[in-house]
Amino acid sequence: MKIGKMIALTIMANYGYAQNPISPVSSEDTSKVVEMPQIQVVSYTDRLLSRVPGSVFVIRQKQIRQIAPVSGNDVLRKIPGLNVVDEEGAGLRINIGVRGLDPDRSRNILVLEDGIPVALNPYGEPEMYFTPVIDKMKTVEVLKGSGQILFGPQTIGGVVNYITQDPPAEESARFKIQGGQRGFFSSYASYGKTVNNTGFIVSYLHKRADNLGYTNFRIHDLNAKIKFRLNEKSLLGLKMGVYDEISNSTYIGLTQTMYDKGGQDFVLMAPDDRLPVRRYSLSATHQYKISDHVSLQTTGFAYTTTRNWQRQEFTANASAPNQTGVVWGNPSVAGGAIYMLNANGHRNRQFQVMGIEPQLKVNHRLLNGSNALVIGTRLLYEKADEQFLIGRKADARGGDLRDVEERTGNAFSAYVQNTVTLDDRWSFNAGIRLENFDYSRRILRGRFRINGVNNVVADTNLVTSNNTFSLIPGAGISYKAAEAITLFAGVHKGFAPPRTKDAITSDGIALDLDAEKSINYEIGTRIVKGDFLTAEITGFIMNFDNQIIPVSQSSGNTNATGLANGGRTKHQGLEAAIQLEMGKLLKSVHQYSIGVNATYVESKYSANRFIGSGTNAKNVLNNKLPYAPSLVLNLNAGAEFKNGPGFRFYGTFTGEQFADELNTTTASANGLTGLIGSRFVLDASFFWNITPQVNFTLSGKNLFNERYIVSRRPTGIRVGLDRFISAGLEIQL
Repeated sequence: MKIGKMIALTIMANYGYAQNPISPVSSEDTSKVVEMPQIQVVSYTDRLLSRVPGSVFVIRQKQIRQIAPVSGNDVLRKIPGLNVVDEEGAGLRINIGVRGLDPDRSRNILVLEDGIPVALNPYGEPEMYFTPVIDKMKTVEVLKGSGQILFGPQTIGGVVNYITQDPPAEESARFKIQGGQRGFFSSYASYGKTVNNTGFIVSYLHKRADNLGYTNFRIHDLNAKIKFRLNEKSLLGLKMGVYDEISNSTYIGLTQTMYDKGGQDFVLMAPDDRLPVRRYSLSATHQYKISDHVSLQTTGFAYTTTRNWQRQEFTANASAPNQTGVVWGNPSVAGGAIYMLNANGHRNRQFQVMGIEPQLKVNHRLLNGSNALVIGTRLLYEKADEQFLIGRKADARGGDLRDVEERTGNAFSAYVQNTVTLDDRWSFNAGIRLENFDYSRRILRGRFRINGVNNVVADTNLVTSNNTFSLIPGAGISYKAAEAITLFAGVHKGFAPPRTKDAITSDGIALDLDAEKSINYEIGTRIVKGDFLTAEITGFIMNFDNQIIPVSQSSGNTNATGLANGGRTKHQGLEAAIQLEMGKLLKSVHQYSIGVNATYVESKYSANRFIGSGTNAKNVLNNKLPYAPSLVLNLNAGAEFKNGPGFRFYGTFTGEQFADELNTTTASANGLTGLIGSRFVLDASFFWNITPQVNFTLSGKNLFNERYIVSRRPTGIRVGLDRFISAGLEIQL
């Protein structure tokens, strides 16, 4: 479906959860910004956060500027509860694990940009092959807890919302450049103003690198936001975007022998691999004030994503035909070598999404309290077209058609939530969400067993459909125990539908693959003392009736046979975030601060589940889940002096973790399994506010040049980015 045909569906509602962040109020002048009528996850008008029933965290523009991120991963690592796994060092595809959930392709977390979903297909294929670029963001906000029932379809891990600049009230232009080693360069420019009842902002981002680790890429990102005040009661906001990326992203990684030998951490093992991503997006939100107590927001969104991935074929079989002669690793070690083949595969996929969601907000006085009622519904359509072509050379740009299929889904959601504030201390909320997803898979060409022969390529017209349905309740409570202390607790049901391609096989069989379901509990406290201390401490438990174990190629799961209902798992732990502004405490003209956030989590299989068959089967009961470190710790300390300069240090400790369900400690020769050791990585930045309009930054990542394994998936070892220095200049006019 062409994007032009999708423009007609341009009205969907604001999700409408207006709560507040834990991070301190910045010095940014928000009075010069015209707030768009768009989807909000959290907001920050009430700094005490007295009504938030769960964990929230916000990183604002000033903090992002001081971090001087190379990628969005540098920012997300500062948020408690998140385990961010690098894939290629450039953050082109984010992998976020929340509270011990598998980080592969961020499948278990809902990622939004300005409140609009950005996954390929939010229900049937929620992988993050497109990632919003951090260079253009003014805020990143994360919500966990019972407030998630206003969002979907992923309600298990949490919600991450990237927020871009809104139209300015006055004419404004902004220019930002950042450059570093290995051809790294980022440039961003925006211009906006408000004339009478219309405000707009247009921005363009170009970002590239020649060899950031082993990655080279080029990104172009063009966006526009327009706000119309139609009358005193009515606002209309429009957003349009075009994103274009080309990179040498690959699935192949180092063998254990290559890593142990050293010197090849960032070698281009498949130099002809290439991944172009093209995305067009459009959204519109209409806000209508029916009365002083009733308002209606209706938003529509539509976007298309094209992701055509060319990857060279390789094998561990030394006698395989059609080899190029290039061999990586050590052939004398069983499984310790990779043999490159003179062929490639083209995994071409096109995705389309459109949705419409009206949402009604009503303020009322039930039970003599101040009530905020939110009622909404959403219709969403998604489609994926997929082709697989076999190229006859390693660098072939085309090939023979092997697989053709299309996957479609129609989702209906409805939700209601009421928040009641009885007095200055007590606040309750309760709500329920309904999710219904009808999906189908149509196989038009594929590999089949015909007349006793396997893998015969043939045309067909095989169509299978299925459905998933769930009711998702949630409730929360907050209590202001003292002027500076708020207590909160919440419980909600987590839900994530099975991927369409997983739930229906290539033979057209609808598997008994359940949706992921969990019961999630939170209890915690939030402390805000003056303007010098903020803290949030949260205990959590997530009990899964069924957790889907990813078996996609990107997950690198070598132990799963078929498509796995992983069964019962349990995640329990503690999050803490504390920030002390000592300069404000001491009433100094200079600002000194120190902070820490930490996540401790135990993520284990809590029921019998056997890997393998017969006498070789092994029970993973009480084993840790893969890629779930028990401890992630982030430290920060810095100063900002009255005359403009400042500095900040960031340290990140990530505990050891396993790469497979069997908790294998000894590294395999191919590098796919084995313990991933703990590491500590230190970053630093120097910044100087030369004038209120001009800011300079100098940053260093991995200052100690720590060498460590970040991942053993999809097909080999990925090494963390080595020491990297960059500098940037930002001008606001």
